[in-house]
Parts: sequence; structure tokens; C-alpha cells
Amino acid sequence: MSGYAVFAGKEVREILRTWRLWVLPGILLFFAVTGPPMARYTPEIIDAYAGAELGGLTLPDPTYLDAYAQWAQNLSQVALFALIIIYGGLVSAERRSGTAVLVLTKPVSRSAFIVVKTVVNAAFVSVLLLVGTLVTWGMTAAMFPTAPGSALWASSLVWLVLAVQFIALMTLLSVVIGSAAGAAGAGLGVYVLASIASIWEPLATYSPVGLATQASALATGASASPLWPVVTSLALSLGLVGLAAVVFRRAEL
Repeated sequence: MSGYAVFAGKEVREILRTWRLWVLPGILLFFAVTGPPMARYTPEIIDAYAGAELGGLTLPDPTYLDAYAQWAQNLSQVALFALIIIYGGLVSAERRSGTAVLVLTKPVSRSAFIVVKTVVNAAFVSVLLLVGTLVTWGMTAAMFPTAPGSALWASSLVWLVLAVQFIALMTLLSVVIGSAAGAAGAGLGVYVLASIASIWEPLATYSPVGLATQASALATGASASPLWPVVTSLALSLGLVGLAAVVFRRAEL
């Protein structure tokens, strides 16, 4: 266990000392701070600058659910894109630099190498999401008279399952594909295919491709059934990490 703890500490230090500490946190904080004011004042801005062009169309008064929906949309699009790009070289970068060889001379197996990297980075994203959701909730409460948090937290937790799934996917892709850009491109391709597949209702209802849709529905207070997408996504994440460990054990360093 000491070898695992040392390696986990190395992963934490790597996050704290590299650009990963700033990019994804900066994106989430930006959306958390700006999303609720945009939801609150966008109708007034549109009415002031484009009211005549819209033929006197009156937009409905914004509510706290508009701010939550903005947060969910930003998570499922820009934040997820950034996550995929950031983790494109999760394993391949260490193989190229020789760090992986050095680590594996210690009492850390190749399987543990994969599992620890996945767990530490999933925990990192979880902390970021917790902080971002708290900031969003606080900003929303400042913009609207009432802002109960149940819809926001339910949506964020469902998105976290999706984020963990993509961290697991990028772990596998970074083992299989030696280029960080290539792995990121493959990850974005999977995202696009999953978005297209979610159009088919049975897949959206019972498989991981429905997670983004369910997160958005929960944020808007609409009826949602995230159980099966969450369960199947967690199972898929475990399978992806297991496959990454198997492939990494057989790979040349």
C-alpha cells in the first residue's frame, strides 16, 4: 500500500504543479460566476437591443432553473471537451518522458499505475465540480429570490458520472494511442457518436449515452430517469479501466 500512496502523492503533486491545475478549474469557475448573471439579464439585454427586430416579442421572466440549465449545458459541452483534451496524454505522456519506467521500478504494478491515475484524476474533477456547483448555487441565490439546490446538485452529480466515464475512456485511449492529440481526437469522436446515439430513445434511457440529456433535464426541473444511464455508465467506467490495465500490462514501455 505504501507504493500506491507514494504514487498517488506524485499524481497529486503533478496536478498542482502543471497547467492542469489552472485550465479546467478556470473554465468551471468562469461558468459558475458568469452563468447565473447571464441567465438573469439576457432577456433584458435582448429586449433592449433587439426588441424591435423581434416584433415586440416578450421573453418569459428568467428563473433560477435557467441558471442551472446554463451550468448543465456548459458542463456537458465546453467543460467535457476540455476534460477530453486535458487527459489525452494521461498515460502516453509519462511513457514518452520515461516517468512510467521509473515509477514501475518501484513497488507499483502496471495495473495499480492505471487505477491510481484514474482514481486521483477522478477525485480532482470531483473536487472541482463540488466547488463550481457551490459557486453556481451562491451566484444563483444572489440573482434570484429563491434558488433551491436540489435540481442543481442532482444535475451535477449525474454529470460527474459522465466525467468519470470519460476519464476512464481517456485512460484507455492514452494507453492505446501514443499521441496525446490522437487520443484526444478519438475521445472527441466518441463524444460526437454518443451525442448522435442519444437521439434514439431506448439508448438514451438505458445506456450511458443518455447521461448528458438526463443532467440537462434534471437542471431544468423536468422529469428525468437517470438510474439506468448512471448504473451502466459506472459499469462501463470500471470495464474501461480494467481494459486499460490489461493493455498496459502487455505494452512496451
